[in-house]
Amino acid sequence: MKIVIVNGSHRKNGTTALILNEMYEKLKKHGNVEVQMVHVSDLSLQYCVGCGSCYKTGACIYKDDIENLSLSVADADGIIIGSPTYASNVSGQMKVIIDRGHFVMEQLLHGKYAICVTTYENYGGRDSTKILNKLLLYSGAKISASIALRNRFNKNPMEDIRLKQRIEKIVNSFLEDIVKRRRYRIQGLIHSIIFRMGIQPFVKRKGLEYEGVIKHWKDNNIVC
Repeated sequence: MKIVIVNGSHRKNGTTALILNEMYEKLKKHGNVEVQMVHVSDLSLQYCVGCGSCYKTGACIYKDDIENLSLSVADADGIIIGSPTYASNVSGQMKVIIDRGHFVMEQLLHGKYAICVTTYENYGGRDSTKILNKLLLYSGAKISASIALRNRFNKNPMEDIRLKQRIEKIVNSFLEDIVKRRRYRIQGLIHSIIFRMGIQPFVKRKGLEYEGVIKHWKDNNIVC
């Protein structure tokens, strides 16, 4: 079993990172789980320029760390994605990953399970949660759990024993979901509507302009 954790905060010891690291440590205790922790601060990121080349060829014109991250996610059974809240939105680095990561059109998370983590101090955390959960759901993932934590700046959230216990339960449930292939019926219905009525007909209308997307669907047994 392979899990990829993406810390969308530039800070490796901030609230978001500390929560994700707690999940990382819990996952590592399971001998059959390979865990990859990715910090956006370690990545070389190019902005999306909107050329559309990835839809036609299946790959971005930039051969940077986001392309490597996308390949790792494609090979994983589950993804845990976290971001701090800036101006009621995800971090700038996380937005670049969203724009460049081949998520929605290519259905990168088809058949995978996910956890969403957002943190905030003042307001807007729920907005960030909605953004990440939409990304996960529209990309084909089944969302096992979400954490939206309000926390004072530079306060260690792991000092809260209840949060540690909650994280342990979430991680165990996440792994159980992957093993048992749990079905989230409402999420599945929402994704089916989005995909069949929105994404799929749009891509088919584009024809050869989106042949890279269609090839990805065929290679991954996604209905097309």
